[in-house]
Amino acid sequence: MHSQTHQAVSPEGDHAAALYSVSQLARQLGVTARTIRFYEDKNLITPQRAGTTRVYTHRDRARLALILRGKRLGFSLREIKEFLDLYDADPQHHLQLRQLLIAVRKRITKLKEQRSAIEESLTELSEIDRQCEAVLASRA
Repeated sequence: MHSQTHQAVSPEGDHAAALYSVSQLARQLGVTARTIRFYEDKNLITPQRAGTTRVYTHRDRARLALILRGKRLGFSLREIKEFLDLYDADPQHHLQLRQLLIAVRKRITKLKEQRSAIEESLTELSEIDRQCEAVLASRA
């Protein structure tokens, strides 16, 4: 596929949507082609085919951006798939938003717990560091 974005033309003759090759999509989203294929294997995105070449629509690009954001925020692939499936099944997106809100609140709670544990560890390690420095200084 060429390096520029192609336009899909609908039967009515208008430009329906931009199509991307795997390398274009990977470059635009800052991931590898292998990453995109991984999410494809997990049925999170389903590209079309132009002969033997995979082509990705704007919808695929948007879904992939959501997947990457979800992973960056610490959601599991299962959770991300549930959110995406709800989005497709619920045209008003009410159920999706409710489920997302529940998951986001759980994630916030978990991250706050992790932050607290990290802060405790840092405090303890800083005290060990101070004690070691004091012992070394007293022996010098």
